[in-house]
This record gives sequence, C-alpha cells and structure tokens, in this order.
Amino acid sequence: MRIPMMAGNWKMNCDNPAAVELAKGIVEGSANALGCEVIVCPPFTALSAVNDVTKDSPVSLGGQNFFWKADGAFTGEIAADMLLCCGCEYVIIGHSERRGRFGATDEDFAEELQSVFGDNDATVSIKLKAAVDAGLKPIACCGELLSEREKGMTDAIVSDQVRAMLDGCSEEQLHSVTIAYEPVWAIGTGEVCEADEANRVCGLIRAVVAEVAGQETADNMRILYGGSVKPDNVEGLMAQAEIDGGLVGGASLKADSFCTLIEVAGRAKRA
Repeated sequence: MRIPMMAGNWKMNCDNPAAVELAKGIVEGSANALGCEVIVCPPFTALSAVNDVTKDSPVSLGGQNFFWKADGAFTGEIAADMLLCCGCEYVIIGHSERRGRFGATDEDFAEELQSVFGDNDATVSIKLKAAVDAGLKPIACCGELLSEREKGMTDAIVSDQVRAMLDGCSEEQLHSVTIAYEPVWAIGTGEVCEADEANRVCGLIRAVVAEVAGQETADNMRILYGGSVKPDNVEGLMAQAEIDGGLVGGASLKADSFCTLIEVAGRAKRA
C-alpha cells in the first residue's frame, strides 16, 4: 500500500523567522494527523533553522533543487551533501519553474531570460540519479504548458518527460523516487486540473513507469498532483486512485491550510 504524501514547496518565500514560525505551526497542526507523510521544502537559507524545528517530529525536510556535482567551481549551486548536512531527506527535481516554464505570464521572464533557470529533461535525469546515489529521495516533476494541452500534446509531453527522467535508472534507484504531475498552467494561477483528468494523467505516468521499470515498481511508486491544491479541492483529488498526495505551493505557506490537506490525504487513503 502506498503511503500518501503532502510536500510543501515554499518556493522563494519566508525569511528565517517566518520559516521557523510556519514550521512550528505545521509540526503542531499535523501532530494528530495519521497515515500521511509530510515534507516541507523551505528556501536554502532557512533549511538549518527549519531542521531545528522538525528534526524530532514526523515532518521531513526537503530541498527545492540541487546540483549533481559533489563540489567544485559552480558558483551559486548547492550539492547533495550540503542538503543532507542541513537535515534534508528529500529534494524536488525539475519543478516547472526550474525549467523556466511558468503557468502565468511574467513580463520579467521573457523568453531570452528563462534560461537562467536552466533545467531540462537531460539535467532532471542526471539530477535524479545523483540524488538517489547521494542518499536523497527525489520528488521529480513533469507537466505540460497550457499551449501544449490545447494542442492535445499532454500525454506525449508528460510521457516523454517521465521516460527521460527515468532513463538509465536501475530498479533499485527507483525505489526512493516520487513523481509529481504538475500541469504548468495550474501552478500559481488558481486554476486546477479537474480531479478525473489529474487522475488520468497520473495513471498515464504509472503506465510509463511500468513500461520502463516493471509493474511492481510502478505499483509501489507514489505519484503526486501539484497545481493549486487547496482545502476546497483536496478531497476530490485525494479520492482518486492514482493520486497519492500533493506537491503544494501557496497552500503550504499557511499552517492551517496545509494541515487540512495533510489530514484529508491521510483520511482519504485510509478509507
């Protein structure tokens, strides 16, 4: 049985005092929630401070990104060991924003500026294997733009991204991998993919994993949905058979809303 997961991606929010306060609220608010694994992913600057709050609790810590080299002349990058020494157990890989793919148009990020984020299918693949080999558990992201969905390309885009991220992985490496489906057009926009459609695409992802790594690996792998998950839509999403939890942005920045998601996920999957 797959244990549901709620992972909070705090993105570029929270200085250290705010991060500590939020972490305390999540630890306290989720103390009685059963049957759901909880991860928080603060900015790099707040990892150690948040770890002081979460280290003796069931809440796990994750990084939002990392670089696949162990050390070297890579200004501004973060290595796996740096995350581990801050208490991280998880790391998000290939989030659409790290790929320069945004759900809402941002005038600051014209096409020629999007390369600052850098990730693509090739880097996601090498990061996934490097994370596992270093002892981190990757939450690897995939998803389509609105323009791609409107052209009927969703299945092809998502399948290709999943095949690319898993390319060259051994069955053993895949035991610690979680995949998150995040339709890019639903991230930070207030739009949400209908639960039935989110379930269908998560099922497609599982089918691709089965094709690449076998049915047993696919059956055991957690697949999350990410994209404007909120207390008012989480029940419908968590009722779906192929959705094992959420990769949550805005709703993870308020302890009460995030704890509601945790409680609903645990209850839905116990039913």
